[in-house]
Amino acid sequence: MLLGIDTSGAVSIAVARGALNGPAPEVLAVRTDARARHHDEVLLALIEDTLTQAGITRRDLTGVVVGRGPGPFTGLRVGLVTARTIAAVLGVPLVGLSSLDALAHQALAEHARATGQTTVGVALDARRREVYHARYRRTADGGVERIADPAVAAPAEVAAELTACDVLVGSGCALYPELLPATADMPHADAGHLILAAAQQTARGADLASTEPLYLREPDAAKPTARKSALGLPDARRQR
Repeated sequence: MLLGIDTSGAVSIAVARGALNGPAPEVLAVRTDARARHHDEVLLALIEDTLTQAGITRRDLTGVVVGRGPGPFTGLRVGLVTARTIAAVLGVPLVGLSSLDALAHQALAEHARATGQTTVGVALDARRREVYHARYRRTADGGVERIADPAVAAPAEVAAELTACDVLVGSGCALYPELLPATADMPHADAGHLILAAAQQTARGADLASTEPLYLREPDAAKPTARKSALGLPDARRQR
Protein backbone atom coordinates (compact mmCIF):
# COMPACT_ATOMS: atom_id res chain seq x y z
CA MET A 1 0.00 0.00 0.00
CA LEU A 2 1.28 3.43 -0.95
CA LEU A 3 0.58 6.80 0.66
CA GLY A 4 0.76 9.95 -1.47
CA ILE A 5 1.13 13.42 0.07
CA ASP A 6 1.19 16.71 -1.80
CA THR A 7 1.04 20.15 -0.17
CA SER A 8 2.35 22.28 -3.02
CA GLY A 9 -0.99 24.10 -3.27
CA ALA A 10 -3.98 22.34 -1.81
CA VAL A 11 -3.44 19.50 0.65
CA SER A 12 -4.00 16.27 -1.29
CA ILE A 13 -3.70 12.77 0.17
CA ALA A 14 -4.09 9.44 -1.63
CA VAL A 15 -3.80 5.74 -0.86
CA ALA A 16 -3.07 3.21 -3.60
CA ARG A 17 -2.76 -0.57 -3.68
CA GLY A 18 0.46 -1.83 -5.20
CA ALA A 19 4.14 -0.91 -5.37
CA LEU A 20 6.24 1.54 -7.33
CA ASN A 21 8.31 -1.20 -8.96
CA GLY A 22 5.48 -3.36 -10.27
CA PRO A 23 2.23 -3.05 -12.20
CA ALA A 24 0.53 0.35 -12.08
CA PRO A 25 -0.86 0.97 -8.59
CA GLU A 26 -4.63 1.12 -8.05
CA VAL A 27 -5.75 4.34 -6.37
CA LEU A 28 -8.23 3.48 -3.60
CA ALA A 29 -8.93 6.85 -2.00
CA VAL A 30 -8.13 10.53 -2.52
CA ARG A 31 -8.95 13.38 -0.15
CA THR A 32 -8.25 17.08 -0.75
CA ASP A 33 -8.51 20.28 1.29
CA ALA A 34 -8.08 23.38 -0.88
CA ARG A 35 -8.12 25.99 1.89
CA ALA A 36 -5.10 28.26 1.74
CA ARG A 37 -2.56 28.33 4.59
CA HIS A 38 -4.19 25.57 6.66
CA HIS A 39 -1.75 22.80 5.77
CA ASP A 40 -0.44 22.20 9.29
CA GLU A 41 -3.98 22.15 10.70
CA VAL A 42 -5.56 19.66 8.30
CA LEU A 43 -2.76 17.39 7.05
CA LEU A 44 -2.61 14.70 9.73
CA ALA A 45 -6.39 14.43 10.04
CA LEU A 46 -6.71 14.19 6.26
CA ILE A 47 -4.15 11.38 6.17
CA GLU A 48 -6.09 9.41 8.76
CA ASP A 49 -9.39 10.03 6.95
CA THR A 50 -7.91 8.81 3.66
CA LEU A 51 -6.45 5.68 5.26
CA THR A 52 -9.83 4.96 6.82
CA GLN A 53 -11.61 5.49 3.50
CA ALA A 54 -9.21 3.00 1.90
CA GLY A 55 -9.84 0.52 4.72
CA ILE A 56 -6.27 0.35 6.00
CA THR A 57 -4.06 1.67 8.80
CA ARG A 58 -0.57 3.16 8.73
CA ARG A 59 0.89 -0.26 9.50
CA ASP A 60 -0.31 -1.48 6.10
CA LEU A 61 1.77 1.09 4.22
CA THR A 62 4.80 -0.14 2.28
CA GLY A 63 5.90 3.16 0.73
CA VAL A 64 5.35 6.92 0.72
CA VAL A 65 5.39 9.32 -2.24
CA VAL A 66 5.67 13.05 -1.54
CA GLY A 67 5.29 16.08 -3.78
CA ARG A 68 8.45 18.23 -3.84
CA GLY A 69 6.70 21.30 -5.20
CA PRO A 70 7.35 23.94 -6.32
CA GLY A 71 5.10 25.74 -3.89
CA PRO A 72 5.00 28.09 -0.91
CA PHE A 73 7.79 27.53 1.60
CA THR A 74 5.71 26.77 4.71
CA GLY A 75 3.06 24.55 3.14
CA LEU A 76 5.62 22.55 1.20
CA ARG A 77 7.77 21.94 4.27
CA VAL A 78 4.79 20.65 6.25
CA GLY A 79 4.12 17.94 3.68
CA LEU A 80 7.77 16.96 3.24
CA VAL A 81 8.49 16.73 6.96
CA THR A 82 5.33 14.69 7.56
CA ALA A 83 6.15 12.28 4.73
CA ARG A 84 9.71 11.82 5.97
CA THR A 85 8.50 11.19 9.52
CA ILE A 86 5.90 8.59 8.51
CA ALA A 87 8.39 6.75 6.28
CA ALA A 88 11.06 6.77 8.98
CA VAL A 89 8.73 5.55 11.74
CA LEU A 90 7.34 2.74 9.57
CA GLY A 91 10.70 1.91 8.01
CA VAL A 92 9.32 2.08 4.45
CA PRO A 93 10.78 3.64 1.28
CA LEU A 94 10.16 7.33 0.55
CA VAL A 95 10.35 8.92 -2.91
CA GLY A 96 9.82 12.48 -4.10
CA LEU A 97 8.36 13.85 -7.32
CA SER A 98 7.72 17.31 -8.72
CA SER A 99 4.10 18.32 -8.13
CA LEU A 100 4.07 19.70 -11.68
CA ASP A 101 4.71 16.16 -12.96
CA ALA A 102 1.68 14.90 -11.04
CA LEU A 103 -0.60 17.60 -12.44
CA ALA A 104 0.62 16.92 -15.99
CA HIS A 105 -0.06 13.20 -15.52
CA GLN A 106 -3.59 13.98 -14.39
CA ALA A 107 -4.22 16.35 -17.29
CA LEU A 108 -3.12 13.84 -19.90
CA ALA A 109 -4.93 10.95 -18.20
CA GLU A 110 -8.26 12.62 -17.48
CA HIS A 111 -8.62 15.36 -20.07
CA ALA A 112 -6.49 14.74 -23.12
CA ARG A 113 -6.82 10.99 -23.60
CA ALA A 114 -10.32 11.09 -25.08
CA THR A 115 -9.34 13.70 -27.67
CA GLY A 116 -5.90 12.33 -28.51
CA GLN A 117 -4.19 15.53 -27.39
CA THR A 118 -0.53 15.01 -26.61
CA THR A 119 1.02 18.10 -24.98
CA VAL A 120 0.27 19.82 -21.69
CA GLY A 121 1.43 23.01 -20.03
CA VAL A 122 1.25 23.50 -16.26
CA ALA A 123 1.21 26.90 -14.55
CA LEU A 124 0.94 27.17 -10.77
CA ASP A 125 0.58 30.32 -8.71
CA ALA A 126 4.05 31.37 -7.53
CA ARG A 127 2.91 34.66 -5.95
CA ARG A 128 4.90 37.85 -6.66
CA ARG A 129 2.93 38.01 -9.96
CA GLU A 130 4.76 34.94 -11.26
CA VAL A 131 3.96 31.32 -12.09
CA TYR A 132 5.78 28.03 -11.69
CA HIS A 133 5.63 26.32 -15.05
CA ALA A 134 6.70 23.27 -17.07
CA ARG A 135 5.69 21.51 -20.29
CA TYR A 136 5.06 17.84 -21.05
CA ARG A 137 4.03 15.46 -23.83
CA ARG A 138 2.56 11.99 -24.09
CA THR A 139 5.03 9.30 -25.13
CA ALA A 140 4.40 6.52 -27.63
CA ASP A 141 3.82 4.03 -24.82
CA GLY A 142 1.23 6.27 -23.15
CA GLY A 143 3.54 7.75 -20.55
CA VAL A 144 4.28 11.38 -19.74
CA GLU A 145 7.57 13.02 -20.64
CA ARG A 146 8.77 16.44 -19.48
CA ILE A 147 9.96 18.62 -22.37
CA ALA A 148 10.67 21.82 -20.40
CA ASP A 149 11.95 21.69 -16.83
CA PRO A 150 10.21 23.50 -13.95
CA ALA A 151 10.97 27.21 -13.74
CA VAL A 152 9.44 30.43 -12.41
CA ALA A 153 8.60 33.49 -14.53
CA ALA A 154 6.10 36.26 -15.14
CA PRO A 155 3.00 34.97 -16.98
CA ALA A 156 3.62 37.18 -20.02
CA GLU A 157 7.09 35.70 -20.46
CA VAL A 158 5.82 32.12 -20.82
CA ALA A 159 2.30 32.63 -22.20
CA ALA A 160 3.22 31.82 -25.80
CA GLU A 161 4.92 28.51 -25.07
CA LEU A 162 2.31 27.37 -22.55
CA THR A 163 -0.74 28.26 -24.65
CA ALA A 164 0.83 26.42 -27.60
CA CYS A 165 0.24 23.18 -25.68
CA ASP A 166 -2.92 21.17 -26.33
CA VAL A 167 -3.90 21.33 -22.65
CA LEU A 168 -3.15 24.07 -20.09
CA VAL A 169 -3.91 23.59 -16.39
CA GLY A 170 -2.95 24.88 -12.96
CA SER A 171 -3.83 27.52 -10.39
CA GLY A 172 -1.86 30.15 -12.31
CA CYS A 173 -4.44 30.00 -15.10
CA ALA A 174 -7.20 31.21 -12.79
CA LEU A 175 -5.10 34.22 -11.78
CA TYR A 176 -4.10 35.23 -15.31
CA PRO A 177 -6.92 33.97 -17.58
CA GLU A 178 -6.23 36.50 -20.33
CA LEU A 179 -2.65 35.27 -20.71
CA LEU A 180 -3.06 31.65 -19.60
CA PRO A 181 -6.59 30.42 -20.43
CA ALA A 182 -7.14 27.02 -18.79
CA THR A 183 -8.50 24.17 -20.89
CA ALA A 184 -9.48 22.08 -17.84
CA ASP A 185 -10.32 22.80 -14.22
CA MET A 186 -7.28 21.28 -12.51
CA PRO A 187 -5.77 23.90 -10.20
CA HIS A 188 -3.64 21.68 -7.95
CA ALA A 189 -1.73 18.40 -7.95
CA ASP A 190 -3.74 15.28 -7.12
CA ALA A 191 -1.95 12.86 -4.79
CA GLY A 192 -3.41 9.87 -6.63
CA HIS A 193 -1.72 10.99 -9.83
CA LEU A 194 1.42 11.78 -7.81
CA ILE A 195 1.61 8.07 -6.98
CA LEU A 196 0.82 6.98 -10.55
CA ALA A 197 3.37 9.37 -12.06
CA ALA A 198 6.02 8.22 -9.58
CA ALA A 199 5.35 4.58 -10.48
CA GLN A 200 5.60 5.41 -14.16
CA GLN A 201 8.92 7.20 -13.73
CA THR A 202 10.29 4.44 -11.48
CA ALA A 203 9.48 1.90 -14.20
CA ARG A 204 11.62 3.96 -16.58
CA GLY A 205 14.54 3.87 -14.17
CA ALA A 206 14.25 7.42 -12.84
CA ASP A 207 15.98 8.24 -9.55
CA LEU A 208 13.34 9.65 -7.19
CA ALA A 209 15.37 9.35 -4.00
CA SER A 210 15.55 13.10 -3.34
CA THR A 211 12.85 14.67 -1.20
CA GLU A 212 14.43 18.10 -1.09
CA PRO A 213 11.89 20.88 -1.69
CA LEU A 214 11.79 22.31 -5.20
CA TYR A 215 11.47 26.02 -4.43
CA LEU A 216 12.99 27.44 -7.67
CA ARG A 217 13.81 30.64 -5.77
CA GLU A 218 14.75 31.78 -2.29
CA PRO A 219 12.05 31.67 0.43
CA ASP A 220 10.30 34.93 1.31
CA ALA A 221 11.64 34.78 4.87
CA ALA A 222 15.33 35.75 4.87
CA LYS A 223 17.78 34.81 7.60
CA PRO A 224 18.89 37.75 9.78
CA THR A 225 22.38 38.99 9.07
CA ALA A 226 23.15 40.07 12.63
CA ARG A 227 21.84 39.43 16.12
CA LYS A 228 19.45 42.04 17.44
CA SER A 229 18.60 43.12 20.95
CA ALA A 230 15.08 43.20 22.36
CA LEU A 231 14.85 46.80 21.16
CA GLY A 232 15.49 45.75 17.57
CA LEU A 233 19.04 47.21 17.59
CA PRO A 234 22.23 45.30 16.71
CA ASP A 235 23.69 43.37 19.63
CA ALA A 236 25.89 45.85 21.54
CA ARG A 237 28.57 43.24 22.04
CA ARG A 238 29.12 43.16 18.28
CA GLN A 239 29.67 46.90 18.23
CA ARG A 240 32.61 46.91 20.63
